[in-house]
Amino acid sequence: MVYVTGDIHGDPTRLNAALRPLRKGDTLLVCGDFGFIWDGSPAEQKRLQKIGKLPYTVAFLDGRHENFDLLDAYPVTSWQGGQAQIISGQLVHLMRGEIYTVEGHTLFTFGGGESDDREFRQPGVSWWPREVPSEEEMHRALDNLTARDWQVDYVCTHVPTLTAANRMNPRRAVDGVSLFLGGIEQKIACKRWYFASLHRDQAISDKRRAVFEDVVAIDYTR
Repeated sequence: MVYVTGDIHGDPTRLNAALRPLRKGDTLLVCGDFGFIWDGSPAEQKRLQKIGKLPYTVAFLDGRHENFDLLDAYPVTSWQGGQAQIISGQLVHLMRGEIYTVEGHTLFTFGGGESDDREFRQPGVSWWPREVPSEEEMHRALDNLTARDWQVDYVCTHVPTLTAANRMNPRRAVDGVSLFLGGIEQKIACKRWYFASLHRDQAISDKRRAVFEDVVAIDYTR
């Protein structure tokens, strides 16, 4: 079974709660701001190894609040049909614009976003420019979707599309990544689209679901 949840921000209590429904062989998808790769300390490395040894897969997108200097240092490899970074054992970073086959489901992922609080953050300490996807990553996303005739089972992103963001918070500042995803939304055919950055648990349509603390079976029915 594949489950989806939202931002964990390096909180072990949140991670333990999110893992509670899982059974051996299941997969947990975290829609960004995983947060356990942050300071590179021996304690952090030990925690990552522990997560990687769990009897299920933990796969996360990057969000807006990650240490990208550390994350980018992991080698890129092939995983379930797409490019990914194996952090430790069964702990995997799902990269931007990739399409994977997870437990028989095709999954398009696109992490990143634009922090609306970056003026209060310190570059290289609590904020990294790599939070914003590159043109290469956006082109790769479009190429991968084109190769699949714009059809996947599920989409997981960190930020919502502009349409979804406006429905939930019309006063929210425009995010360039949300604009890009809005273009994808106009063409893609999928069963369901999950996103997490708004820190809310709410289904806004039959196909669009914001996740935060909820742990949702990927093929849930309302």
